[in-house]
Amino acid sequence: MTTVFTKLKDRGFIESITNEEKVAEIFKKKDDIVCYTGFDPTGDSLHIGHLIPIIALKHIEKAGHAPIALLGGGTAMIGDPSGKTEMRKMISKETIREYSQKMANQIKDFLNVDDGKSKIMNNADWLEDLNYIDFLREIGSKFSVNRMLSAEAYKIRLERGLSFIEFNYQILQAYDYLMLNRKENCIMQMGGNDQWGNILAGVDLVRRIKQKEVNAFTYPLLTTASGKKMGKTEDGAVWLDPDKFSPYKFFQYFRNVEDEDVFKLLKIFTFLPLDEIEDMKKWKNSKKINNAKEKLAYEATKFVHGEEEAKKALKSSKAVFEGNKKKAKSIPEFEVEKDEVKDSIRLRDLMANKGITDSKSEAKRLIKQGGVYVNDDRVEHFAHSVNLNDFDDDGILMLRIGKKKYYKLILK
Repeated sequence: MTTVFTKLKDRGFIESITNEEKVAEIFKKKDDIVCYTGFDPTGDSLHIGHLIPIIALKHIEKAGHAPIALLGGGTAMIGDPSGKTEMRKMISKETIREYSQKMANQIKDFLNVDDGKSKIMNNADWLEDLNYIDFLREIGSKFSVNRMLSAEAYKIRLERGLSFIEFNYQILQAYDYLMLNRKENCIMQMGGNDQWGNILAGVDLVRRIKQKEVNAFTYPLLTTASGKKMGKTEDGAVWLDPDKFSPYKFFQYFRNVEDEDVFKLLKIFTFLPLDEIEDMKKWKNSKKINNAKEKLAYEATKFVHGEEEAKKALKSSKAVFEGNKKKAKSIPEFEVEKDEVKDSIRLRDLMANKGITDSKSEAKRLIKQGGVYVNDDRVEHFAHSVNLNDFDDDGILMLRIGKKKYYKLILK
């Protein structure tokens, strides 16, 4: 039986899980599961890192369950120490409330919170007016300081200094799960894999207070094939707000992913059927890989910015590419023997052999700096190779260095 859990697993959304067999069974037997993911409003817009949990919540919504997007209007006033070497800068209450509203407005574009089962909630509703003594007696007494200090997030910070206010973060996040279980009968929490310790604390707290089993799983922290964290560009983060990061730039971000990443990202960032994605894998070692990248960019942009903006971005992208091809008519041309590229050749070697760069080391440096493009795709690794498949039907490969230097390689 295919459930939304098996769908999420098959599409690569699940990293760590409390009890896979039990979670699979819950999704098979229950038709109306309440589950949640938290979003701390520490900025004025969601970014691509938030897109993974949002798409997961959308899959859950489509399956007829009841997802909750929980805004951390309360926990953001503390600051999560996870992954941070120093204490986060404190944000004013007014700014956090402003950020919370902006994020809520963005999430409403993705989830059906008006007519469906999906909800947007804010933990400030129960955290801001807590009675400190009562909270310590009921909740604080269930936490072991020794166990908390063994958590990776705290161990790293102990060497640099961990403030008492940050030490409370895990307790408050765990309390969120308890409150959602009480208020909404929530039995599943999802979050980034860097939150695993905090998430397990919530699972344990619900068990201790309510003698009830709840579960959780985490999403992977995506990195590119070359080991970089996804979501960063030369201009900064990939924001979902079109005023901070245009739909065209958003499209281009996905259009320029590495070849090795495209099929993994198609599973996560689009709703295309898995068999359709599998069918595209036959393009893996050919120039048609760019068709898969275009599909990824179009579908991701359509989900975030709407179909009209996705069509405009696709049209603009094609126009830029065609424009570059026209420019190639007036720039240096280099003939390439088919035998040179039949079995593939390192791009840096080809560039040096043709005199495009003075040496292989210079070509390597340019590639490592991210300034070399093959057929409008940024070359991500200095060991990148090209072969016959990189030349179009006219036997042309377009090479660009930086923004303005174009070279045309022609098969002889």
